[in-house]
Amino acid sequence: MANAYNSTGSAVGTSVVQTAYDRYIELALRAVPMVRDLADKKPVQQAMPGSSIVFNIYSDMAPVTSALSETTDPDAIALGSTTPITVTLNEYGNASLVTRKLELFSFSDIDPALVDIISYNMLDSLDSVALQELVGGPQAIAEVNGSLISTFDGSYTAGVSQGTVRSTDTLKSRDIRFAVAKLRANKVVPRQGDYYYVGIHPEVSHDLRAETGSGGWRDDHKYSETGASEFWPGTIGTYEGAMFVESPRMFNTADGAIGTAANTSYSGTFGTTSFTYGTGGTRVFRTLVAGKQALAEAVAEEPHVVFGPIVDKLLRFRPIGWYGVLGFKRYRDPALIRIETTSSIHNS
Repeated sequence: MANAYNSTGSAVGTSVVQTAYDRYIELALRAVPMVRDLADKKPVQQAMPGSSIVFNIYSDMAPVTSALSETTDPDAIALGSTTPITVTLNEYGNASLVTRKLELFSFSDIDPALVDIISYNMLDSLDSVALQELVGGPQAIAEVNGSLISTFDGSYTAGVSQGTVRSTDTLKSRDIRFAVAKLRANKVVPRQGDYYYVGIHPEVSHDLRAETGSGGWRDDHKYSETGASEFWPGTIGTYEGAMFVESPRMFNTADGAIGTAANTSYSGTFGTTSFTYGTGGTRVFRTLVAGKQALAEAVAEEPHVVFGPIVDKLLRFRPIGWYGVLGFKRYRDPALIRIETTSSIHNS
């Protein structure tokens, strides 16, 4: 008679051998929120509460280049109109409900994780709102078919030019030099010492650093006596008068030139070159180069986590969320330049 084994597949084995779970559940990978930090212009003497906040910028007088006459009293000059900048306040928030049954049956304590997830969702969402405002600025340059085009000479057209960016049009040193030169020409105040801020996607940073090699790029820890802490979180180095902050949060979408992909597209020309562009084309990354006061922020109620009241009849539904009332608006358009390029290492 053959032996009958008490194995994992036997009757007793299938009864006593069970799948084990680690009760500790990890959170998803996250990018550190950092775009809202660019909003360095805030109300100083707000008159009263309101649905929007209006900032104003004075205009300077024209320079006087003629000498005064000894016997003539000069005419008085009136100040010009101020430039208003309106920040509209909106409610933002998100919420989740946890049932009492889930809390009792779950093998892991879900409440601390939910608080963490809600908190991050608040920071993540506000960063996205601020970024949407920043990427809409009027000053832009792009790499198109090996050439730099820009709004400064009229060769860039908003809503069209990014559709001509091809899979080989990566970020170049000349783009950074051009942007920094234009900011200095616009009399824009740098963000950190003499450096302007550059928000750059890691896959775009790869192309720039591959081009510059060891001749121009400087890692932040090599020239700072106290280390990288003097610079923004995420700062990877300086180059061409700018400090580079690397983040996967930088806006990008597939709205560049289309190769052989079969999707909705439009045809046109750039110079003598024909192209097709539209949804599903080359992925175009927006690199932001900024000085001080590029972005304004007004807050009626600072965003915060909210533990809502339990109001159901059996006290089974526990609400948690976040809420805030605020708004963003580009404050000084001359202080912000957008660079549109692709990346050589992006898969789509």
